[in-house]
Amino acid sequence: MKVPVSNSKARGQRMGEGKKRKKKPASQMETCALSPVSALGTKYCQAASRGHPSLKRLKHRAKPVPSRDGDCPPAARPGASAEGRSHAHTNGGSRVRARDASPSLSPAPSRQRDSTNWEESDQWSSYAEMAQQNGLTSSGTEPSAEDSADMEDGTPWPAYQAAWDEDRNRTLLVMTPGQTLVFRGRCRLTCLYGRVEVLGFTVEEGQQPYPVFSPPTHCPLSLTALGHTASGRTKKERRLEAKSLVRKYLPTEAWRGLRSGVTSNSCLVLLEPLDTPLTRFLSSLPEHRQLFGFSAKERAVQPVTLDCPLSAIGMLPLQGGGGLVMSQSYRNAIDQLVSACREDSDGCPVILVCGSKNMGKSTFNRHLINTLLNHTVSVEYLECDLGQTEFTPPGCLSLLSITEPLLGVPFTHQRSPDKMVFYGESSCERDLDRYMDSVKFLWRSYRRETPIVINTMGWVKGFGLQLLVDLIRLLSVTHVVQLSHGDSAQFPALSHANLSSAPGWITTPRGQRSALAAEGEEPDDPLSAESHTLISVQSEYEGAGEAQNTTYRSNVLRDLSLLGYFSQLQDPQPGPVRPLHCITPYQVPMSAVALRVTHCDVSPAHVLYTANGSLVGLCYLAEKVGGTGGPVLLSHIPVCQCLGFGVLRGVDMARELYYVVTPLDPSLLRRVNCLLVGGVTLPHTLYRTQTGVEGERPYVTLDYSFEISGAGKLRVRKGLRRREHL
Repeated sequence: MKVPVSNSKARGQRMGEGKKRKKKPASQMETCALSPVSALGTKYCQAASRGHPSLKRLKHRAKPVPSRDGDCPPAARPGASAEGRSHAHTNGGSRVRARDASPSLSPAPSRQRDSTNWEESDQWSSYAEMAQQNGLTSSGTEPSAEDSADMEDGTPWPAYQAAWDEDRNRTLLVMTPGQTLVFRGRCRLTCLYGRVEVLGFTVEEGQQPYPVFSPPTHCPLSLTALGHTASGRTKKERRLEAKSLVRKYLPTEAWRGLRSGVTSNSCLVLLEPLDTPLTRFLSSLPEHRQLFGFSAKERAVQPVTLDCPLSAIGMLPLQGGGGLVMSQSYRNAIDQLVSACREDSDGCPVILVCGSKNMGKSTFNRHLINTLLNHTVSVEYLECDLGQTEFTPPGCLSLLSITEPLLGVPFTHQRSPDKMVFYGESSCERDLDRYMDSVKFLWRSYRRETPIVINTMGWVKGFGLQLLVDLIRLLSVTHVVQLSHGDSAQFPALSHANLSSAPGWITTPRGQRSALAAEGEEPDDPLSAESHTLISVQSEYEGAGEAQNTTYRSNVLRDLSLLGYFSQLQDPQPGPVRPLHCITPYQVPMSAVALRVTHCDVSPAHVLYTANGSLVGLCYLAEKVGGTGGPVLLSHIPVCQCLGFGVLRGVDMARELYYVVTPLDPSLLRRVNCLLVGGVTLPHTLYRTQTGVEGERPYVTLDYSFEISGAGKLRVRKGLRRREHL
């Protein structure tokens, strides 16, 4: 509201000030109205609006520099309008929605401006525009002349653009080939036009929607726009088709802000919120409510996140890139293995991936499997790592066929394998023979019709190295991928020459085999006469091989895998989360199943105390199980097929019943005739923080004395060196 000035002297002073003070150019006011997120962008914006004093003004008019957009200011460019101009959004440089645009964001009318003001404003505005592009990295590919001609209004090549449909709660993302978006969170991704890549898997138009998870437990995922495949359509036809899709999936006031950035080479991605039983179950636990947000380290460096089209559906862009760090040897290994799978005519490659702890084996396996799925229908996977399993809870060895891409972390894609063995511990150091027998049991089911990827443990010294040598020999491995970091090798190179003299746990080198054959003895380990190809990969990401740099420890990841498995007990339809103690258990007669504790020797009188309230493997024995009067106890630990997992939540001795809670299908549950109890425990959060418990919490007590001998936690001293390592 303007207040009239009655004093003529004051009026004259105002008019005199107006003559001395030069009016700010309209473009500077526009730049400041963009409200950048980052502090650097705000600094540049303020400097551009007030005229930075460190810049020397030119006395003469500067010569125009030719550019793609011409020499005229943005307000005088042909086709520039309030809808067509690109405004850098506070997160990721996305466009402002048309219905949210305010007069301050609209360009001012064209006017004559001083050349020095225009030059200064243009320089600082360019810095501010770069600082505001959070979460976007570029592959360095410059747009071609044909792509530049597709821009309708002649604006500079934009960052990725996004618009949110508030009514349908979905976001349309527009990217140009070569752009990469690094993000956290979760969403359901559908490629509407073009091609995009996520962790090695190419998502094309016409394919089904894929769930994508990027929690802070692992490195963030990246969404990269790829070039279009060759087609018989012209550029104009492709551009019109892309714009018609934008109008189809967005309301009128939203798609108008995107139409100027859609070209014939644009990639259109539809992002929707992802609400699954897994996400609802994990979010109900206080310890994991922020599981799909930023990590503590990322929150410290990320700017203040305002509302943007991506965060509205659960995707959080990361500032400054990041994502998966792939060395040149990493890329070469992926290309070499893909070529081997496509060209191998005598059989499918058997690929074994090995390396010490925290080396990136699991991430490499997921990337390799996703890349192979671009060229083949399915890929077999043999899990030989008991501690960090990919598809099952910890303590298991499994074999399964993969037909869908892995766009998440292990606890987000828990599934039932084709064959599985319950070992019961996260390490095999207690019983190496049973570990190798379990691997052989699974390997007999592999038909060698598709490529197979073998995951191994991070135990690569002492007996662990001997087990690794046995796996290469017994499984007829054709390609060994050995991951390492730094200049020093963590363990010897697993080349064919070194393996010819290396001893295994159950196999012998070829020199000793020849000596045994000369003495008339026949060794019991069949070895393949074919040599394998060794592929060395150097891990160059920050913190490779260092356990202290990991955000989440291995025991937390194991708990998340268990929680991910038991989230299958939740209703698939949206609704309140049901705690495990509210789920009706199955009644299993004691005489119908056998019981065995695998990780230690327990007196028969105390077996039921050990099994009560524990995680059990639901297994199937080939021999018949039966008995009368009490539980049936096995005298040995069997190597048999495991069908699933459950919680033995109660024992009724009067009725001789076990009460088991499990997501296993009843048709498979009828085949179960053996319950195995191992050293893998249920997450403590299931006992302490579940809602709906009335009165005293079961299996939790404060009346416990740690002063009694043996009552405390068993301390394992892993720092002691074995005699052969001294």
